[in-house]
Order: sequence, then structure tokens, then C-alpha cells
Amino acid sequence: MVEFPDERQLVLRARSQLAQWTNSARRAAYAELFEGDDPILSPEEVQLLDALDSELERQGGDGVWGTDQYGIHTAGTSSSATSLGVVCVYHPQITRDSVLRGGDDLDDETEERLNAALWKYSERVATLIEAKLDEFVRQTRQ
Repeated sequence: MVEFPDERQLVLRARSQLAQWTNSARRAAYAELFEGDDPILSPEEVQLLDALDSELERQGGDGVWGTDQYGIHTAGTSSSATSLGVVCVYHPQITRDSVLRGGDDLDDETEERLNAALWKYSERVATLIEAKLDEFVRQTRQ
């Protein structure tokens, strides 16, 4: 019988990979959602997000891209081969009263489209990270 690593150790080892998985997933999700054959925003809206990102970085903030945060969670059952998962713990959002507001000329409809796109992007990144996590668990438990 194969001895499975302690779940705590498995989580610690997976967390050590999280930054690498996140960077890779961000690139893939961005390409898929914003540069693919059927982008979720117009080129002008992507340029607007990029401009907001640059403006916020110049002001000393983190910008838009890269502020999303992810965590590894346990599903509470160590009997399952997929007891670990990934969740987005911070979705970037542009609001009037948030740090990510940017330019004052942003109308409500555009703000909503950008926020919906940022949400979808963050959720796609989480899904891609979880695929890497699942592969890591499979390899570790072989």
C-alpha cells in the first residue's frame, strides 16, 4: 500500500509552488480572455484597463493586473484524492470609493463591464491554478 503524504505537508509543498502557478495561469487567462479569437472586452476597454493599471502603479499602488490573490484550501475530507482546491481570495474591482477607481470619467456601464471581466479573469486564473494543483497532487501521490 502506498503511503500518502500528510495533508498538511502536501498543502505546504503546494503553497511553495503557488506563485509560479499563479504567474503562469495569469498569462494563460489573459491571453485566452483578452487576446483570443473571441475576447471578452473590446481592444479599447483592454487599453482602458491597462491605462488604469499604469495610473495606479504610478501613484504607488499595485495597479489592476497582479492584485488578484489566490489561496489553497482543503475540502475537509482527506479521503478524497482531490481534497485540495484553489479559491480567489481577492478579486480586483474598480469602484468610485476603491483604490482601483482610476479616472473619474468612467461611466457606470463601462465600470460594470470592466469589473465583470476582471471577475471572470480571476475565476479563470483560479481554475487554471487548480488544474496545476490537481496534477501536483496526482504526481505526489503516485
